[in-house]
Amino acid sequence: MWVENLITWFMKRKNNQYLRFQTNKQVTMPDNTRDKKYLLYVHIPFCEKLCPYCSFNRYPFEEFLARNYFKALREELKIYRQKGYDCTGVYIGGGTPTILMDELDQTLTLIRNLYSVQEVSIETNPDHLTKEKLNQLKTMGINRLSVGIQSFDDSILRSVDRYEKYGSGWEIQNKLLSAKGNFDTLNVDMIFNFPQQTIDMIENDLDILLELNIDQVTFYPLMVSTSTRKSLTQKWGKVDYKQEKILYFKILEKLSDQFFPATAWCFSRNKGMVDEYIINYDEYIGVGSGSFGYLDGCIYANTFFLGQYIKELQGGKLPLMSKKNFSIKEQMRYDFLMKLFSGRLNLENLEKKFQGNFNRYLWMEILFFEFVGAIQTRTDSILLTSKGLYYWVIMMREFFIGVNNFRDHCRDKIVKS
Repeated sequence: MWVENLITWFMKRKNNQYLRFQTNKQVTMPDNTRDKKYLLYVHIPFCEKLCPYCSFNRYPFEEFLARNYFKALREELKIYRQKGYDCTGVYIGGGTPTILMDELDQTLTLIRNLYSVQEVSIETNPDHLTKEKLNQLKTMGINRLSVGIQSFDDSILRSVDRYEKYGSGWEIQNKLLSAKGNFDTLNVDMIFNFPQQTIDMIENDLDILLELNIDQVTFYPLMVSTSTRKSLTQKWGKVDYKQEKILYFKILEKLSDQFFPATAWCFSRNKGMVDEYIINYDEYIGVGSGSFGYLDGCIYANTFFLGQYIKELQGGKLPLMSKKNFSIKEQMRYDFLMKLFSGRLNLENLEKKFQGNFNRYLWMEILFFEFVGAIQTRTDSILLTSKGLYYWVIMMREFFIGVNNFRDHCRDKIVKS
């Protein structure tokens, strides 16, 4: 485990540097002068009931507040178009984006009128897989529907407060069956390495997914922010990363006959959109409260405070809260992490992007991962090995835990204010 421990330590250390945002009222977004297409991430932060392990920006659903939020969101979409940005891909996450279908429909109609949209992915939960909502989503032109399941095991569903919300594993299976065949891609989001989760439980989940003949499965490792780790450890027990490795390779083994790894933790039958849109798009725009964007070497974040978000947009201003300007080497490391997450990195493209300096700047990282058997280097590309797939799961897990810690920090500021 020395390699895994070293990677974890390194990523935590780098997160403290890379996710140290500058927060002030002078954060601005420049006009776009490049002939470039972006991905648009749209955040809808409302849920009927909050899950204890989730660190995304989310709030209990209040209809009046949610409708005001959607109205402000549409103003934000207009501002980015006025600034010259255009998007071909759209990813709508949350929260639960399907919580107000009429507002969602109005927002998607605006997005299609403003941008050169070619594909749309949206998240939902099992309770929203009704005939009415599925038909509405088809009419809206959704290409990919991603359903948060997490597990089919009833004991786990109870422990994570999802059994009462969405029913038993058997009931959830039947809901998924009703959604099959309605979209280009039906994705199921799962979580592995809950403290009480055994390899038998994972195997049973995998058997169900294979029997359902799902298009795409995303198996996230449990990613708990630092601030919630203590309370969840008291409730569930301590997270065991040795167990995580065992469970991951069981997932890899079981799915390999019918799926290919579109990313280190997303397994697909066919090519299409994945949850980690960051691997298919160099840059992306984030709209909505608490969303992140990455443009021209800068990561920025919108305010997490709903009142401020709505107020800023009512005044015609972008609700930007903070940003982080990456150095050239930090940009290279970001691309190295994100592009190889898909299993393959195009060296020619990155050498061109960084004026021939990519190998020269990152030779040490490349040499290390070659030494531990994580990558194979070709003339024009770098490929992940099966061992490398798990190492990238570790790095992405730690990256997103770092992002979750930043979210918690922002929410603490809201509470204290």
